[in-house]
Amino acid sequence: MVEIELNNLSDFELVHIFECGQCFRWQKENDGSYTGVIKYGVVNIKKDDDKVVISGSFDANDKEKICDYFDLNSDYASIKRKLELNDENMKKAIEYGYGIRILNQDSWEMLISFIISAANNIPRISKTIENISRAYGQKITWNEKGYYKFPTPKELSKATVEELRALNLGFRDKYVYNATKMVCAGEVNLEEIEKMNYKDAKKELMKIQGVGEKVADCILLFSMRKREAFPVDTWIKKVMSQLYNESKDIKKISAFAESKFGEYGGIAQQYLFYYMRSNF
Repeated sequence: MVEIELNNLSDFELVHIFECGQCFRWQKENDGSYTGVIKYGVVNIKKDDDKVVISGSFDANDKEKICDYFDLNSDYASIKRKLELNDENMKKAIEYGYGIRILNQDSWEMLISFIISAANNIPRISKTIENISRAYGQKITWNEKGYYKFPTPKELSKATVEELRALNLGFRDKYVYNATKMVCAGEVNLEEIEKMNYKDAKKELMKIQGVGEKVADCILLFSMRKREAFPVDTWIKKVMSQLYNESKDIKKISAFAESKFGEYGGIAQQYLFYYMRSNF
């Protein structure tokens, strides 16, 4: 079993990271650890005080990639100091969700996951993604238990619209089907989109049916390292209205976030989202 041990790790709390709405394939275990399936295999992460142990089915050569997945090279203490400066609302949100880190997830999986997230709730999104993975993904056995990787574009391209509908995608079945075909045909190149600046990358993603403003921002923030992306959903509209007396108009909120939070807009969004959803 491959294992990574990290000591004296600050600004890192499992419940904050996995329960703030940025990921769908992590499950809490009885011992308080979390197990998830990511691009590199099955991963279990356990925290005791400031000691973190990461183990799983991943290859020893992937240790650096696993650490990058958890964004361990970013200085969140410095980011938090900048965000909470002259902002009591942000200070309260950061104190509540102090251990949040933005996961650097796979862009293909995030594209499909957040298309599925439209007009949906987290338990159902998680179940649907698990259905897709079981139906079309590669099986991995770890600790005598079966897990399933998220299918590659080629693997998912085998599914018809009707087969996707049977996996509880609802009206999103056609969007997932079309997005898969576009990626397989090279009409959408996620690696090239990631290299673009934030605004150009967002425009490119929004050419995909089923990808609106919020979905595009989620993909950009959670898989393409565009930390200025500020996804606006119902909860964020409430935050902006109640805490900042801001309009509920998406474009006005986005402009406000860009002006106030700048390059760390997405990190600010996660603190605010987690704080608002948990307390109001």
